[in-house]
Amino acid sequence: MAGSETDKPESKKAAKKEQKKAEKASKKAEHRGGDKQTVVQEEVDISVGKYGVLPLIRSESKVERKYHKVCELTKDNAENEVWVRARLQTVRARGKQCFIVLRQREFTIQVLVNVSDKVSKAMVKFASNISKESIVDVNAKVAKVASEIAGCTQNDVELIATELWVVSSSDPQLPLQIEDASRPEKPEDAEGLNIKVKQDTRLDNRVLDLRTSANQAIFKLEGGVCRLFREYLTGKGFTEIHTPKIIPAASEGGANVFTVSYFKGSAYLAQSPQLYKQMAIAADFDRVFTVGAVFRAEDSNTHRHLTEFVGLDLEMAFLHHYHEVVTVIGDLFISIFKGLRDQFKTEINTICQQFPVEPFTFLDPPLILQFDEGRKMLAEVGVEVGPEEDLSTPAEKLLGRLVKAKYDTDFYILDKYPLAVRPFYTMPDPNSPISSNSYDMFMRGEEILSGAQRIHDPKFLTERAKHHGIDISKIQSYIDAFKYGCPPHAGGGIGLERVVMLYLGLDNIRKTSMFPRDPKRVTP
Repeated sequence: MAGSETDKPESKKAAKKEQKKAEKASKKAEHRGGDKQTVVQEEVDISVGKYGVLPLIRSESKVERKYHKVCELTKDNAENEVWVRARLQTVRARGKQCFIVLRQREFTIQVLVNVSDKVSKAMVKFASNISKESIVDVNAKVAKVASEIAGCTQNDVELIATELWVVSSSDPQLPLQIEDASRPEKPEDAEGLNIKVKQDTRLDNRVLDLRTSANQAIFKLEGGVCRLFREYLTGKGFTEIHTPKIIPAASEGGANVFTVSYFKGSAYLAQSPQLYKQMAIAADFDRVFTVGAVFRAEDSNTHRHLTEFVGLDLEMAFLHHYHEVVTVIGDLFISIFKGLRDQFKTEINTICQQFPVEPFTFLDPPLILQFDEGRKMLAEVGVEVGPEEDLSTPAEKLLGRLVKAKYDTDFYILDKYPLAVRPFYTMPDPNSPISSNSYDMFMRGEEILSGAQRIHDPKFLTERAKHHGIDISKIQSYIDAFKYGCPPHAGGGIGLERVVMLYLGLDNIRKTSMFPRDPKRVTP
């Protein structure tokens, strides 16, 4: 076993110190006429060089040592000696024993530091005084346990420690306790609400909050959504592109845009990669997607709005009808839902232990409803929506519940939105003066994608831009992109955080944004 991390001057000094103590004890015993050997054994620390605080690791030397992952430690490893580096989650001393729970991401294991022929009382005392959330190295034997260890993911084994080193100490004064931040959310449990960590406390101390098992699982799953998104589209012949986030004009034509100083003038943070996706189509890329930051200057302090979020956007040329694109996007979502269900069972179970929710349901192929069908379903329960009106948030949620009850799906597509409520570049419906070739997609009654066929004719595009009151000079390069011929195309933009929130049935989008930005928060 390599131990060069502990073969430091500090360890040699400790050994000398213990030797002096032994000599002193020997003299005392001799003075009292007692058994010199017995007294020396009582006072000498037999664990010297096997515990303590490591010097700051500055990459001075390499250590050839294999470390094991906590999630890999099972009965199959019983009697094996292993090294583990993890966080100390809890510590509890009891007489000559100290019980420690180590945590690696969402996985935990119990460690026993027990007085024995290899472990001294001093080492047990040292272990009991390590502050929570410190990072430690443990050398230990894997041992089976007679009964399952409650509260640990590795509940059929424990570690019997022989070495214990603090790699990085945590401040003992924690602004929140990980066990409190990890408690299951049960609205009916009045007693539990008294110790629930408030959202602002969590977000103000996000680095600590993110250490909970549920949060570790949420962001592993969120990374999975991006991977599944990329894998599906790449497999369908799409090219990943990267678009500017500093743009000359508001891409959506509205006022909800962040203005930034740009040398002697002004520019804007992109509300969408929309215009650039289309320009890529005009440049013969045929099928493109992008993953990147999107900015919305909306003063919306709701459970589902952020001022900066991750956009999963795609654009695709089609041959005759924009439904060719709708089909691809619908199948994309089904592929993502199946991937999450099949590949992230452990993470979903971990999340559900803290945030209980009904499993997400979907149809394959997905349900597609016309906007007018949705209006009729709402009218049947007394909610009227005009033929040229958008759905309000309460109406969307109600329609989601009606669709769930009738079709047993949490995911559906609403097609043919009113033209009046869509952006200037949306293609009008050739068969209806008030409709458009546009669509939204919903999860649990909330919108997660807005898309449409785009206008690919420069004259028609100019006409629609003027109708929306947009300064043509600021988007001239965009319009010019279609002057040299462009295939018909359609696409959409997806909010990553919202997809994860709704798939998991969480109550706030800030739970799925690692460092959320909203009108009241720009830190940490």
